[in-house]
Amino acid sequence: MVLSDKTARQIWADVKANPARARFGYGRKAVLVNIDFQCAYTKVAEFPRTAYETDPHQIEHVNALARRFRALHWPVVWTHVEYLPSAEDAGVWGTRTHTPDSLQNIKAGSRRAQLDERCEVQPGDIRYAKRMPSPFFETPLQSLLVWHQVDTVVITGGSTSGCVRAMAVDSLSRGYRTIVPEQCVADKHESYHFANLTDMMLKYADVVDVAETLDWLDQRRAEAGT
Repeated sequence: MVLSDKTARQIWADVKANPARARFGYGRKAVLVNIDFQCAYTKVAEFPRTAYETDPHQIEHVNALARRFRALHWPVVWTHVEYLPSAEDAGVWGTRTHTPDSLQNIKAGSRRAQLDERCEVQPGDIRYAKRMPSPFFETPLQSLLVWHQVDTVVITGGSTSGCVRAMAVDSLSRGYRTIVPEQCVADKHESYHFANLTDMMLKYADVVDVAETLDWLDQRRAEAGT
């Protein structure tokens, strides 16, 4: 094991600056999966124990991506976490703590489960409630991607070290080119955030500047004449 005195942020900067790093690249058609932009995780003042913010313009960037996806008639997916009043659908994940802020106490229909009103969710967008970290787990997402014949998954949301990483691993495992726009993901602490950006970049996904993804989408729109 390599030992280092560098912080997770510094290691990420080194990895990102490597001009020789290999990439998966973009494919022919993509889906945008926006993970858990719900109040429990985005409203820092309202839910300070569970919410987090890394880039203050995160949701603006995500909305810009979503507008381009819709213009291409590509699927836009929003997920959120919610549980039954009994929390039995949280399984063992809901057994370690039991406080008002505990995961299993994000109840269906509650304020904590609501999507942040800053998210420009449109009627044609797809919304999935999930129970576990990855949006692929026990949702119709895989069938949706097969129907739309996508080969690329663009992931936004949070947390970087939790649901985003779980989605990236599942996405690659299912054979999709996986893209994570850096400004569009967030976490509670910079160490978790940057360590997992590094890990995803080295193993599972292309972690890119959001401007790159926006440019790619604009190029696809120009080619399609939309």
